[in-house]
Amino acid sequence: MKKDKSKIVKEDKIKIPKTKIKKIKLKHRNLILIASCLLLILIALIIFTSINKKEENFKKENNSETKEEAKLKIVDLNSKSRPYAVMINNVSIARPLQSGLQDAYLMYEIIVEGGITRYLALFMDANVERIGSIRSARHYYLDYALENDAIYVHHGYSPQAYNDFSLLNVDRIEVSTPKTGWRDNSLNVASEHTLFTSIEKLNNGVEKKRTERNKDLLLNYSAKEINLSDTEGTIVANSISIPYSANTTTSYKYNSDEKVYYRFVNNKEHVDYVTKKQYHFKNIITYKVKNYTLDDVETKGRQGIENIGSGEGYFITNGYAKKILWKKECRECQTVYTYEDGKEITVNDGNTFIQIQPMNKDLIIE
Repeated sequence: MKKDKSKIVKEDKIKIPKTKIKKIKLKHRNLILIASCLLLILIALIIFTSINKKEENFKKENNSETKEEAKLKIVDLNSKSRPYAVMINNVSIARPLQSGLQDAYLMYEIIVEGGITRYLALFMDANVERIGSIRSARHYYLDYALENDAIYVHHGYSPQAYNDFSLLNVDRIEVSTPKTGWRDNSLNVASEHTLFTSIEKLNNGVEKKRTERNKDLLLNYSAKEINLSDTEGTIVANSISIPYSANTTTSYKYNSDEKVYYRFVNNKEHVDYVTKKQYHFKNIITYKVKNYTLDDVETKGRQGIENIGSGEGYFITNGYAKKILWKKECRECQTVYTYEDGKEITVNDGNTFIQIQPMNKDLIIE
């Protein structure tokens, strides 16, 4: 008797072993598990890549800022060197002999006796071969050496300055020959206008004085160009006139091609004796303080100034000026310069001249 083949096939399909079914199910589960693992790995890779990119971008931004800071030409932000703050003669007969001032990263001009002014020029990490001519100390100039934690450099002193040397614990070098300076006897002027120094000579006079700076730099610097025209409340500043007295007026003319201010004194170009080039500055800070004649036994008309307190002024750079506020809380305290909203100013990479003008004189910005 013949068997029905269809029944045989049907019976064969029904008789799949249970162990084989279990293996198939296990295989499916394994495949699902593997797929899930791969999916999790893929998600983890995406998250890791995203985080890594953010870290790389953060590092790039930080590195770019570091690179920008490294590009600063006027100061090394990583340097802790103490600057030298040098008293510079500025009487009319000595002005044509002034040397090395273009290498100062920061300068001050303040009134002294007789309606003349003197400069305080700060040098840091610079190798300047001729600086001068050097003149005597005045007590309120010490405040600006101290706020920069500088070694004060001078030749001679007023009685007030002499008293303050020990009172304020001023580290100083009194320039003498031949250790820390020299007389240029080839100049056809009185001997008092012939004393010069150099960074190499000043290094001879440091001896056991502290050489590492304990204070931050007075100003904040930016390698990226600061354009005040992008901010509110600015005025055009192509020409600046800063009278100090009937016989001394400082002025500046803006050079838009070079983006610097060329300096004049009494309408004459202010020129370096050695290079024969006109002095120029990137930033100007100007403000007024009250000055008065001291009542001392020598009656030489020496001045005092009321520089502890606060007031208004201007920050000038790149052809524009913006009103600022200044505040100095004590003689050795750093003067803080802020915009009217309280934000501290940042100056352009370049040398800065701080003009501290008598209160009763006009400031002209055009």
